[in-house]
Order: sequence, then C-alpha cells, then structure tokens
Amino acid sequence: MSSLNYAAPTSVDDAVKLLAGSAGLAKPMSGGTDLLVQLRSGRLKPDLIVDTKKIPGIIGIRQESGGFVIGAATPGAMVEAHAELNAAWPGLVEALDLIGSTQIQGRCSLAGNLCNASPAADSVPALYAAAATAVIVGGNGRREMPVEQIPTGPGRTSLAKDEFILEFKLPPRPPRSADAYLRFIPRTEMDIAVVGCGVSVTLDANGVCTAARVSIGAVAPTVMMVPAAAEALIGRTLDADTLAKLDAAARAAAKPISDKRGTIDYRTKVAGVLARRAAAIAFARAAGTQATKNGKAH
Repeated sequence: MSSLNYAAPTSVDDAVKLLAGSAGLAKPMSGGTDLLVQLRSGRLKPDLIVDTKKIPGIIGIRQESGGFVIGAATPGAMVEAHAELNAAWPGLVEALDLIGSTQIQGRCSLAGNLCNASPAADSVPALYAAAATAVIVGGNGRREMPVEQIPTGPGRTSLAKDEFILEFKLPPRPPRSADAYLRFIPRTEMDIAVVGCGVSVTLDANGVCTAARVSIGAVAPTVMMVPAAAEALIGRTLDADTLAKLDAAARAAAKPISDKRGTIDYRTKVAGVLARRAAAIAFARAAGTQATKNGKAH
C-alpha cells in the first residue's frame, strides 16, 4: 500500500459512490476498533477508508413498529445506556458490552463486529438469536437481510464492494420473551471467547417455550444458528430432560478446532454447558423471575 486515502461522506449516495469507484481495496468504517488495529498491524492494507459515521441516522436508536432500529455505527456505550433496549433485549446489550474496555465501548459497533466476521465475535451470536435483520445500502439500492447470512467465513462477508450496513432492525417482543448471552474466556476480562452462546425465548403463561433461537460462536468458521437446539426447547419447560437435549444439540452442532484457547473436546463440551446456562437465564427473564441488565424484570 503506497498511500491510504480517507473520506467521511455525509450521505449514503456519496459513500456508495466512493466504495464503488475505488480502484483498490475500499473498507467502510463504522466503529473502527477492529479496522484500525488491523491497519496498524499491517494485516489489512486498504487503499481507501470510508468513514460512515457522518451519515445521518447511522448513529442512534429508535423504536419503530413495536421493535427497535439501531444505527450501524451506534457505539456500544450508547446501546448500553438505552433503558428500553436493555429491558427488551438484555442479552444483546450484554454481548455488545463485553467488547473491549470502556474506551473501546465509545466506538465499537454492531456493524463492525458483524462485518469483521470473526467466528468468536461477542455480539454476533446475540444478534443471530435476536432474529435481527440488517438494512444494507449499495449501488443497487437498499435491501434487508437476516444477519446470519452476512458472514461467510473468517474475515469474509456476503456484501458487495459498494455495500455497507446502514442499520439493524430488532423485531417486536411478544409477552414473556427474553434473551441471554454468555461466553467462556480464559481470563476474567477483555479476552477472545473460547465459546459464546446466545439464546432467545418466548414462553406461554405456563412457562412452556413457544419460540426459541439458539446461536453459538467460536466453534466453527462462522457464528452459527443451531435449529436443533431451538427445537429442544420449543414445546417444553426447562426441566432436566430439556436441558440435556439442548446440551446434546449444541455439542452436535459444534465443529471447533483445537488451538491455544482449547481443544476440540473441551470447546465442544463448553458449547453444551453455555447453551444450558444461557437458556436458564433467558427462561428466568422471560418468566419475570430474574432482572434484566438494567435491573428491570419482564
């Protein structure tokens, strides 16, 4: 890389034109906490950085159609401070809040964490479990896509060269619904997940699960949905048999590698353990017996 150009457009159209018109590698930047580290280390050598943070609406949170819309560049600190979002989606807020230090929280974003496409990303399993959709803009206009269709491999996404995420949509929450995210790390803070797990559930008045989504991270080339784990919960209360079936489904889906953070057998076992523990938290929150992140129970 002989030189690095930087642009901070103030409209979607200008950002798309810059990305499309770049002769070399162009990278959109929402938060920058991964991108800037990769630049400094030499792992990534783009010719153009397109900073999206000046585009109207790309930072902020609003309630819409019974759900929430989160701007793609909204920093973690702003998400954590939003009381209504905390009450509706405590697991997603917790997951984003796990990224880095207090200083990092001032910049890190859901879009950056998703499009960095690390299989160990913290907020991504929670986004998957939440059934979030991404609003994508590019040369062919605007489209929406389930977030689980965006990462395609480590460091790779399905987005075209001239596309970037403008915002995320979270669906309305039925009564007695809640989520949770847990990760296991070697140290007590600011480490990379050995395994992560996001669970979202809806219960009926008798505590029977009527809808569920389960996602696990750091055990495959991408964060993955586990439909069999969700099926183990639906139509059941969270008794010992249900937990055993959930554990088995999470283990069966996990396809980790052995690395310095853990062996295949160890990480597979942890996937089952975290699925059980995250489900227990989500069920308790949905039933109103455990407080959400900001101290309010459903």
